[in-house]
Amino acid sequence: VQLQASGGGLVQAGGSLRLSCAASKRPYSSHVIGWFRQGPGKEREYVAAIRKSNGYTYYADAVKGRFIISRDNAKNTVYLQMNSLKPEDTAVYYCAVGSSPSSSGNDYYYWGQGTQVTVSS
Repeated sequence: VQLQASGGGLVQAGGSLRLSCAASKRPYSSHVIGWFRQGPGKEREYVAAIRKSNGYTYYADAVKGRFIISRDNAKNTVYLQMNSLKPEDTAVYYCAVGSSPSSSGNDYYYWGQGTQVTVSS
């Protein structure tokens, strides 16, 4: 499975962006698609995940209430709607496929190339 993340860009604080993660082929129904991010000088950080089969969603506390993860199985695409963006959300955002909604990147085995999100104050 190859993943293509897109939708990043420059936005002012308080603004919104929607990221997309398109898979080259349909992940198994048991798979989980997650979003991670890595800010400048920071370690990789879990953001959110969604189960492909039933759409159950999981969020990191830092984004809960502001970000929404969703999926379109027909398009093999997962979205991350990011609202009320803050400068601390600035990072390269990656999508990944795993077998459980883990917050550890080590539990994900396919990764996209990342898309840059920059939030200005």
